[in-house]
Amino acid sequence: MIRSINPFTLRTNAEFEPYTEDAINAILESSQAAFLKWKNSTIESRKKLLHNLADLLLKKKDDLASLIVSEMGKPIREALLEIEKCALVCRYYADEALRFLQDEYVTTDSTKSLVVYQPLGVVLAVMPWNFPFWQLFRCAAPSVAAGNTIILKHASNVPLCALAMEKLFNEAGFPKGVFHTVLINPEKIEQLISHPAVQAVSVTGSEVAGSNVASLAGKYIKRSVLELGGSDPFLVLADANVEETALAAAKSRLVNGGQSCIAAKRFIVNESVVDEFVEKLKDIFQSMRLGDPMEMTTDIGPLARRDLLENLSSQVERSVAMGTEIITGGFITGPHQNFFKPAIITNVGKGMPAYHEELFGPVAIIIKVSNDDEAISIANDTKFGLGASVWTKDIAKGEAIARRIEAGQVFVNKIVSSDTRLPFGGIKTSGYGRELSSQGIREFVNVKALVVG
Repeated sequence: MIRSINPFTLRTNAEFEPYTEDAINAILESSQAAFLKWKNSTIESRKKLLHNLADLLLKKKDDLASLIVSEMGKPIREALLEIEKCALVCRYYADEALRFLQDEYVTTDSTKSLVVYQPLGVVLAVMPWNFPFWQLFRCAAPSVAAGNTIILKHASNVPLCALAMEKLFNEAGFPKGVFHTVLINPEKIEQLISHPAVQAVSVTGSEVAGSNVASLAGKYIKRSVLELGGSDPFLVLADANVEETALAAAKSRLVNGGQSCIAAKRFIVNESVVDEFVEKLKDIFQSMRLGDPMEMTTDIGPLARRDLLENLSSQVERSVAMGTEIITGGFITGPHQNFFKPAIITNVGKGMPAYHEELFGPVAIIIKVSNDDEAISIANDTKFGLGASVWTKDIAKGEAIARRIEAGQVFVNKIVSSDTRLPFGGIKTSGYGRELSSQGIREFVNVKALVVG
């Protein structure tokens, strides 16, 4: 049974029987049939439908944002912004797809040589719950703009969001079969990936999920893109504006209740400013309002699932047992005990869960360093490589340090975020491939060399 449970009230929103094998096969056939027509549609016609989709998202944003809140507990303010960002990425690829996919002529000794970009087929999107609309739209918008069709296998705790997205594509006027949602358990994913119609897989999620799906993609020789976990370093140099940096640090750590792959997690702070930084960060953390995520005044909602809450608590408790110190927060609290009080932990060192693992929740890890080289070394001392930020008044030094950090994106004096105009993705166990920008739309096309002798 696939259940949607409100993480604030703990009431069941809805229950669904997983789709049968016959239903899955019917969706695969429908998606492939739609692709054979959709791939021949003009980019101008796709542009119109993507703008329709953006309009529909904005028209229904209040209802869609409320749906997000009811399934995974994100504060309503952030849920509204998520829907608006989905509309933005639809418009971006509607307007830029032609430029990104136009033929490129190359000078060779042949009469004519060019590179053409053509759609691949059905793209399977295996998506997470933490940004249930945005994660899908940043994959789907470029994919359908390129002429591919989409099958969405969403996280099992957000089925209503998944079904709402299928309805949105249909209401926007996309041909039947261009977008399908499948409600299935993870063991059925192989049935999808092994099907000849599926040509590529995009996965956003945990290392375990990414590894499992990527293994299947490799087994059946299907292209894949992985955007997985992160333990982003946030480097505070000796000359940083501590007050402004602490405000940015709190925002980066606590967005979505800390349940974000690109949230700052490891705060690597120069010893000359560490005490001031921690004190200011503590004041902000303690001012955060935990409560009903449907209220506009709520800063942090409940964690999305009980197992996630218990795992985070265990990571903190095991780190404390090994010598770390809790400055504030760090315990389960709130209505139905489904909240985690925002925490700051110090004296974090090698061997501790807080040093090596991703803490997916509102916990700031403070690591004190004596110089910039030590800060860079610790920033890179991780299996992850998604994002990072550097905070300093010396912009040239900040850029130089950013070049030495091992990550898919590094920001100087700005928190890490995804921008439709820039490639997004990671290295190491944070994944491979890129989403967004021109690179994102070209991940799932056939880059074909066409030569005339």
